[in-house]
Amino acid sequence: MSDDVPGAPGKSVLRGELLAARGMLSGEDVRKAAEVLSRRALDLPDLARARTVAAYVSVGREPGTRALLDALRARGVRVLLPVLLTDNDLDWARYEGAERLVRAGRGLLEPDGPRLGPEAVLEAEAVLLPGLAVDGRGMRLGRGGGSYDRVLSRLARAGAAPSLVVLLYANEVVARVPEEPHDHPVQAVVTPEGVRRFRSSDGPMTG
Repeated sequence: MSDDVPGAPGKSVLRGELLAARGMLSGEDVRKAAEVLSRRALDLPDLARARTVAAYVSVGREPGTRALLDALRARGVRVLLPVLLTDNDLDWARYEGAERLVRAGRGLLEPDGPRLGPEAVLEAEAVLLPGLAVDGRGMRLGRGGGSYDRVLSRLARAGAAPSLVVLLYANEVVARVPEEPHDHPVQAVVTPEGVRRFRSSDGPMTG
């Protein structure tokens, strides 16, 4: 899934390095990491107490979300998945199982069910954001498409404050992510090695 608009110096360089590192992962590496990520994410209080979670379907060598999507659905959680619109904004549809996913543009997988509208994300108590990195302040580096900037702006305008969570590999928790004024910090990052939580204003805390 696409994210923030490129512009801050250093973002493109860091993206290239991180994507190259992901490209060296084997299918088995990705599968094993996904199993651990799912277990760790399910224990996260942000997800454990949520009745509606906005998430996404991982593709390629992204940190895997598919086991997590099925586990959340099995718990009775309403899982919303993004549907990419022509202007790069995101509509949403409910996840009804892997067999109800269809191939879409840019190699993405999307639900085949009714579209709920871009505002449906406002109902989520937790939002899983795709990303390439996060730093010690909780600032996230996305792929550069702008879709999730729109989502985060929509949440902010509505006064919604869901927990923002990123799933990453351990090497993608970095010292510093170049940031722009529109960038939003996340509340937690989950890696196969553990969970790190962040305070929104005065620095990180671990947990």
